[in-house]
Amino acid sequence: MSLVNHPAVASPLTLTLATANTLNLALPGRVFYENQEPYTEADAQRKFAWLGQQIRRLNADLLAFQEVWDEAALRSAVHHSQLRYAHVIAPGTETGANTVGGQPVGAVGTPRVGLATRWSLESSALITDFPPGCAVAVPELGEYARFERPVLHARVRLPAGGPLLHVLVLHLKSKRPKFLLDAAGEPIENRDDPRIQARAQLRSLLMRGAEAAALRSYVLQLLAQTRDPLVLLGDLNDGPHSVTTQMIAATQQVAYDRQARDTALFHAHEVQTEPLRRDVGYSHIHQGTPDILDQIWVSEELLAASRFSLGEVLRVEHFNDHLHEGRDRTRSDHGFVRAVLKLYPQRWSQAARTAPSDPPL
Repeated sequence: MSLVNHPAVASPLTLTLATANTLNLALPGRVFYENQEPYTEADAQRKFAWLGQQIRRLNADLLAFQEVWDEAALRSAVHHSQLRYAHVIAPGTETGANTVGGQPVGAVGTPRVGLATRWSLESSALITDFPPGCAVAVPELGEYARFERPVLHARVRLPAGGPLLHVLVLHLKSKRPKFLLDAAGEPIENRDDPRIQARAQLRSLLMRGAEAAALRSYVLQLLAQTRDPLVLLGDLNDGPHSVTTQMIAATQQVAYDRQARDTALFHAHEVQTEPLRRDVGYSHIHQGTPDILDQIWVSEELLAASRFSLGEVLRVEHFNDHLHEGRDRTRSDHGFVRAVLKLYPQRWSQAARTAPSDPPL
């Protein structure tokens, strides 16, 4: 008897996903930015303990992380949660995000993304380069053809003999102005000039837009003509309805073309099926204005209204009370987002019979 027909797994399963921007999660002594002091041992332990407490509150089956500098620091925070995860990874940070193979890369590198999951991890890979034809010329900087922070593509097996789930964890280029620097990292333009500020913001916008367009190509590769579900989690550094986010998701195209559902992504907050209990949907506060930068998106296989539905998003919750507790770098400056899913095992065998073969990594 197959698992999908077994009485023990025929009833719906409730599973949870979450995303958390950790704000520079690093080991004590790690130089992560030249203008910031490394954590002391006491600082790091406070950060690990605080983040562990938040991970325990989230109690998600799969967590995406951003701003990880050391995989060992992520493992320490997860250990402090006292929860068990089969896999905790942050590719590129095994010896520190500012090293490759243990060797330094300049003064500092860039933080990476990570993942913790209770489910079977079939494979994982970093997406570093844009697909062919996706490079963009950025004023004064030249060709932009790589993600500033590589995207993590993991393939996990859902429990009870469930289907393969594609997971994309990302942290797109921020809105922070991209000023020009010399080889030593010193500014070479007047940052107080409003015209130069606008030019620097344009560079950041083009970089984030290029990353979004490149990621859209990858989403298309994973979703077109397949029935494997996909979730995208992370800090998109823009709102759900922004141009850059919609480049990736293409949700708005569904209103004009129902066939576009096959390759569209849906904002979990907007497709949840339980009635909203509290309207606190924000994950970041910038100069007093709340915004939703940290998001969870799902493919139509996790959409209740889809004829290919394997499950649905029951509700989305924002854990953001700490944003009002004052600034402290041992905490995060982002709220965390959790989605509760309900999956229907009785639908899995039918999907397996009709789905084309898996696309390659």
